[in-house]
Amino acid sequence: MPSREQLEQLLAADPSDVFLAYAVAMACASEGSPEEAIDRLAALVEDHADYVPAWFQRGQLLAGQGQVQAARDVLTEGIAVARRVGDSHAEGEMIEFREAL
Repeated sequence: MPSREQLEQLLAADPSDVFLAYAVAMACASEGSPEEAIDRLAALVEDHADYVPAWFQRGQLLAGQGQVQAARDVLTEGIAVARRVGDSHAEGEMIEFREAL
């Protein structure tokens, strides 16, 4: 797997690549910077509202930071997005996770 630095270089070369933006956010989380990952995922869904994985991961990260209500709010939005784009699997996973909070 590419390093965060490599991913950031690729993203700088193609800032519209939603998967690279997501990958950088996930690299931030895996390197112990969940707040930065949360911020990056929030920015990602501002530009690409239909990117369902970003909603779910942001909700999980918020919950992991003890921001339970914020996580529920994000997951509720993500569930609506997943339903709208027809991603019933992600919709079900987010509903289950939200109910567990």
